[in-house]
Amino acid sequence: MTVAAGPATPVVVVAGPTASGKSQLALDIAVEFRGTVINADSMQIYRGLGVLSAAPDREAQARVPHRLYGALDPGEPCSAGRWRAMALAEIEAAARESRLPVVVGGTGLYLRALIGGIARIPPVPAGVRRAVRERLARDGAPALHAELARRDPETAARLVPQDAQRIARALEVLDATDRPLSAWIRGGVEGTGASPRFHVILLMPSREAVYAAIDARFRAMVAAGALDEVRRLAACGLDPALPAMKALGVPDLLRHLSGELPLDEAVRCGQQATRRYAKRQMTWFRHQLAADQVISAQYSERLRPEIFSQISSFLLTSVP
Repeated sequence: MTVAAGPATPVVVVAGPTASGKSQLALDIAVEFRGTVINADSMQIYRGLGVLSAAPDREAQARVPHRLYGALDPGEPCSAGRWRAMALAEIEAAARESRLPVVVGGTGLYLRALIGGIARIPPVPAGVRRAVRERLARDGAPALHAELARRDPETAARLVPQDAQRIARALEVLDATDRPLSAWIRGGVEGTGASPRFHVILLMPSREAVYAAIDARFRAMVAAGALDEVRRLAACGLDPALPAMKALGVPDLLRHLSGELPLDEAVRCGQQATRRYAKRQMTWFRHQLAADQVISAQYSERLRPEIFSQISSFLLTSVP
């Protein structure tokens, strides 16, 4: 079936919590429908974190084109707006090659930006940004989160007190515009330009199944070289506030490498942090993502006929 670039380019989106089988499902869809897999995971976009972020391995990436994996240096922060622009370019490139764009990831803000557009927020002056970052360095993220809770409780409720980058961003917008970030988001979004048509598949296994998969996978990551990845990352001397330095497992394995924690305790902490993240993902997807297909199980081959049948119907309705 031919996929053509244009105002209604068909795009399949595979979403779900970590360790739900998203990458394998995206690969299988791309193989079946001649697709290109486009990453929507905020950590898999960084070079040097392939093992710890559970990015597709070389064998998978050799079978079909994979885009936006390891695309940025870990010293570069990546916003939802920046990722969206990159993803739209890859969607258009895939369609020009008559390949089905298959966007896969668990970063809800990325997916919301792609499907629904992003808020029209004015640029923040450099002086305002610098002042907020200085306060962040001086007072710490929890203190700024408490301030945000007073000034923009709606945004603060969506963020954990340790989420330094997003807390700082929300305060920058407040200081620069005298308007809460939540109000800007409600006020309207930029369009998606090419306005692709999306078929959204959401994998939502039971929490128990996800947690068991997380624990097993984290142990496998350590065996596969995650410690070496973290060691190389630490050697770069990056700002600890950068997103890549806070990737799941990185802080805990850094504590092991510094002699603060034995390896088994660092693994336990990494597993716990990942389980907590998966819980937040599942809550977000349940309430924030309108899916065309919800699969209440981890992905396995037995689910292919059901999933592929609905994708086929979606593509038939997308033909001009």
